[in-house]
Amino acid sequence: MRIITYTTTDQDAGRAVRSVVPRRFCLGEHAFRRLKVQEAIRIGGEPVRADRILRAGEIIEIRLPSDEARPGSHTSLPSDVPASFIRYQDDDLLIVSKGAPLATLPSAHIRTSTLREQLAGMLGVAPDTFSYHPVNRLDKGTSGLLCVARHAHAQRLLSGQLHTGGFVREYLAVAEGVPKSESGTIDAPIARLGCGTRRGIRADGQHAVTHYRVEHTQNGRALIRLCLDTGRTHQIRVHLASIGCPIVGDYLYGKECPQLGGRFALHSAYLCCTQPITGGHIELNEPLPQALARLLAANHCQR
Repeated sequence: MRIITYTTTDQDAGRAVRSVVPRRFCLGEHAFRRLKVQEAIRIGGEPVRADRILRAGEIIEIRLPSDEARPGSHTSLPSDVPASFIRYQDDDLLIVSKGAPLATLPSAHIRTSTLREQLAGMLGVAPDTFSYHPVNRLDKGTSGLLCVARHAHAQRLLSGQLHTGGFVREYLAVAEGVPKSESGTIDAPIARLGCGTRRGIRADGQHAVTHYRVEHTQNGRALIRLCLDTGRTHQIRVHLASIGCPIVGDYLYGKECPQLGGRFALHSAYLCCTQPITGGHIELNEPLPQALARLLAANHCQR
């Protein structure tokens, strides 16, 4: 069980629990009510009422459920599922280097062999008790750094950091073609096209901004570093395709590359965030996989 504490101050004295706890623990109204019903808000080890009046110097606890390790509960996945690696972990979050192609979450077409099951196996936790809350999402075909909160409270705080200076992500993509400018910004709205998953640039779409810088060019391809101001579905893929530089292997917006085995050449290479409970600084880099670096050579994944 994860226990987070706060010691009341003179400013809190005379106020009710319902006034102080949501503000000091950054809880939404629904989260506060849920914790209250679960008797997870305590002072001196005892559950408290929402109208309890506080005194200065009292220690308030909120108790968050944790994963339950079970002997022999390691999840067995098919041998062809790409490996992922835990790059950082504490009581509140994990940062994983996700393999590809590997789904972050189950979907209508993918029920098993997801990152959730893989992580549960790595941690020795039964999948049905694994508290799994992805903060930034990666497409099945994208590899690299992904943040997973270990409880809903951490997810809520980390999600609040997204698209701010407190949570920064950078991606590397190998693109077909070379952008006209070495660096620039693509500011183009993205909308769903039809009833499927495909997206495109459309005037009535959602605001979307991608910054890019070309790091290397070879054999008509470019290695591009990208940073997003927004987080629209397929944003990098759609934006690069819109400037005539689709990602290598992107079967939806470019051309499939059989040598990549179902993935495409997009990689989450850098992640920086603030630990949501302690306020610590977390910063990680993940090198471009060799399979993607080789795409810049002329003899790989011929067009």
